[in-house]
Amino acid sequence: MKKRCGWCGSDPLYLAYHDDEWGVPVHDDQRLFEFLVLEGAQAGLSWFTILKKRENYRKPFQGFAYERIARYSEGDVVRLMTDSGIVRNRLKIEATIKNAQGVLDIQEEFGSLDAFIWRYVEGNPIQNAWQCLQEVPAQTKLSEQMSKDLKKRGFNFVGSTICYSFMQAVGMVNDHTTDCFRHREIANVAL
Repeated sequence: MKKRCGWCGSDPLYLAYHDDEWGVPVHDDQRLFEFLVLEGAQAGLSWFTILKKRENYRKPFQGFAYERIARYSEGDVVRLMTDSGIVRNRLKIEATIKNAQGVLDIQEEFGSLDAFIWRYVEGNPIQNAWQCLQEVPAQTKLSEQMSKDLKKRGFNFVGSTICYSFMQAVGMVNDHTTDCFRHREIANVAL
C-alpha cells in the first residue's frame, strides 16, 4: 500500500491527480493557463469539486486555448453562464477571459507565461520537506508577490492562496509530505 499525502483521499480521480499530476513541473503555457483557471474557479469551493468538473471546462473553454478565450465576448459569457458543467459564476468566467488576455500580454513581454511564472523560483522547483499536512502553508511570500504582480497586470482570482495552490499544482514547489511516495519521485523529476 502506497503512502500518500493526507489530502488526496481515496477517490480514483483524486488519487490519479495526486499520483500523476500534482507537483510535476509544468512548462507548457496552455497547461499553465488551465491550472490558473481551475485554481481560480476553486475559490470558495473544494479542489475535488473542480477536479470533477475539469473535463467539462475543456469543451466550452476550447481546451484552455487562451488565444481564443481572450477574444470571448459578452455573448460567450452568457453562453457559459448556462453551462451546468462548469462553475457558473459570472465573475469567475469574466476573470478567465481577462486572464487569457493577460497571458497574451505576458507572452509579448516575457516570451511565454512559463518564463514569467517560473522566474519566481529561478526556474527550479522549491523542494520542501514537510513532515505532515499541517506544516504545509496556504501561502508564502513568493505567492504573495506573484499575486500582486498578476493583479497589477489585470488578472483576477489570483489571490496569494490561489497562487500558492497553483505553484503546488504546476510543480514550482514540491509540497508532497516526506512520507508520501511521490515526494522523492518529484524531487528526482526536478533534478
